[in-house]
Amino acid sequence: MSTLKVHTIESAPAESKPLLEESVKSFGMLPGLHGVLAESPQILEAYKVLHGLFAGSSFNAEELTVVWQTINVEHGCHYCVPAHTGIAHSMKVDAALTEALRNQSPMPTEKLQVLHDTTLSIVRNRGNISDEEINKFYKAGYTERNLLDIILGLAQKVISNYTNHIAETPVDDAFKKFAWAK
Repeated sequence: MSTLKVHTIESAPAESKPLLEESVKSFGMLPGLHGVLAESPQILEAYKVLHGLFAGSSFNAEELTVVWQTINVEHGCHYCVPAHTGIAHSMKVDAALTEALRNQSPMPTEKLQVLHDTTLSIVRNRGNISDEEINKFYKAGYTERNLLDIILGLAQKVISNYTNHIAETPVDDAFKKFAWAK
């Protein structure tokens, strides 16, 4: 059982309050993950900055979803898989892609499959991937920047996935309809 608290704006440390208020403005609610992270204003800020940087990276909405959900599913994150399913829907990502990711089924295109496979290899091998994998990634049309942007997405997901495991963060009401278990 976790002892980590899910803060509200009122219960959060003073340094976290403006960050949580910003979350409510952005999402129309206070995501539970942000409430947990609020205990440390630095990790909350780091997560939010990494999220913004990754969302603005070299990937389109489908590719962002592939990277996020590949990592979320591999890490078995009960909170992030449903949350990113809802986020993918709001980004107009095809539901067939989100379901394939959730169910660990093949991707709808070879290019997205290569992105998925490369992301999975980076996660499983802690960045130690082969020249063959990297060359396949480039041959699929991806770039060095794309490869580095996967690592950026992974940095964001390590914060959220690991925190949610430790905190047993309850899934937000908005995402309960997308509940998922590994």
